[in-house]
Amino acid sequence: MEHAVEMRGIVKIYAETGLRANDEINLTLNKGEILCLAGENGAGKTTLMKVLYGMEHPDAGTIAVMGKKVAISSPLEANRLGIGMVHQHFMLVDEFSVAQNVTLGKEPLRHGLSYDMRRAEDEVGAVIAKHHFSIDPAKRVGKLTVGQKQQVEIVKMLYRDVDILILDEPTAVLTEQEIESLFLTLRALADHGTSLILITHKLHEIKSISDRVAIMRQGMMVGDYPTSTISETEISRLMMGQSVSLAVEKLPYEKEHIPVLSFEKVSLVRKNQERPLLNDVSFSANSGEILGFAGVGGNGLGVLEAVLGGFLPISTGRIAYQGKPLHRIDSYSLRRDGLAYVPADRLKVGSALDATVAENFIVAARKRYTKHGLLRWKVIDAHVEELLHTYAVKGKASQPIGTLSGGNIQKVILAREIEQYRDYIVFSEPTWGLDVASSRFVHERMVDLRNHGAAVILISSNLDEILALSDRIIVFYRGTVVALLTENDVKKVSKEEMGAYMLGLKQQEAQHA
Repeated sequence: MEHAVEMRGIVKIYAETGLRANDEINLTLNKGEILCLAGENGAGKTTLMKVLYGMEHPDAGTIAVMGKKVAISSPLEANRLGIGMVHQHFMLVDEFSVAQNVTLGKEPLRHGLSYDMRRAEDEVGAVIAKHHFSIDPAKRVGKLTVGQKQQVEIVKMLYRDVDILILDEPTAVLTEQEIESLFLTLRALADHGTSLILITHKLHEIKSISDRVAIMRQGMMVGDYPTSTISETEISRLMMGQSVSLAVEKLPYEKEHIPVLSFEKVSLVRKNQERPLLNDVSFSANSGEILGFAGVGGNGLGVLEAVLGGFLPISTGRIAYQGKPLHRIDSYSLRRDGLAYVPADRLKVGSALDATVAENFIVAARKRYTKHGLLRWKVIDAHVEELLHTYAVKGKASQPIGTLSGGNIQKVILAREIEQYRDYIVFSEPTWGLDVASSRFVHERMVDLRNHGAAVILISSNLDEILALSDRIIVFYRGTVVALLTENDVKKVSKEEMGAYMLGLKQQEAQHA
């Protein structure tokens, strides 16, 4: 049988760290097949797909596409061979239209000179119609939902006539309804001959969408299996090398819940915006609870995170800490008043990639490690090495943090913020892109903080995470609170009902959170 892709003996070694990211990997992809590539963080999945897409060059091994051996030197060459990749973080220009984004780099020209907008919209519209997508080629991308933006990314690849499509964590920020729609699209593509590789950590999605699953661990291929023949528990065991429980026990909090951080009728309005980014938002985050915020991307969660982190000033309303109004709401003042914060963007906001692990760790606590005006590096390194052991980080204090895997960078940020938290801590998309074991580790730390009296604010587009961890849930739609779910509500609500709130199809009567 001729394979769509055949990778043999792929080796990739990063010379700067000596890391053997791929160790003689063999992988095949059949025509019209959906293959899930699973493995813990640092297993080498993304590296292997970067090799296939021409973003990384292998040190050994061969690649064949449609039966012919090829050398893939760049993503442009991959596109020419019919290979496309949809990245975890979308690569779109919000100010451009759908058609402009899709044709970027392959623009239709009028008389060979100027960009032909009408032709671009016609050509992109034809691709959209052929595959039954629900997007308008003339619409500005910045006005689309997250699910629609993902459609644009897929259309961008189909416009380039790809036969092989790689998707990296494609459901990370989608609602249940959008996931269902995406899976119907992917299955339709496969039925029409497109071959797909999905990188995902979500075990139930592997079982739901894939024909076959290939499992990697520590840079090596553990094996591949027809999905129908293997259980979620067995996939997890093969990924981790041991059985991993997916549940996190949450004990009742016996003490009184005391408001720690409160929003009172907070709105945020920007010039030339059609609607407020936050609209009359009120809630209290209390001690001994995890307060979850759910919503689809572009509906206020990112803005809420920016306000909580001190990056965006509010227009009206009041924010209070321990009952006292906060008059200065900037990052420095909030940090001084007790903010601990694990941001969604761990690479740009949560860390300085060129700095060492130790330097990243002390960035908000330099005074603690300073004596007579000098930093005590021996004390810092010893303390950081101890924390790296406690948080099971694969890395050294002296290592640039950018050379760690995403999961290990997240653990460093987590250790730093838990070390300095006072009585409340903000987590935004804390397990985005993390494997099962890393996600469980983060969840356990969050629950432990809650059990010890912290007010934990969880902002997440992962419904499984929100429902498993939250004591109460607030749902955002278009910058407005459309639902507040009490502890009893959380126990009864379905993911479908949550999705209806998040898409604005359902709304609770107004109540204070």
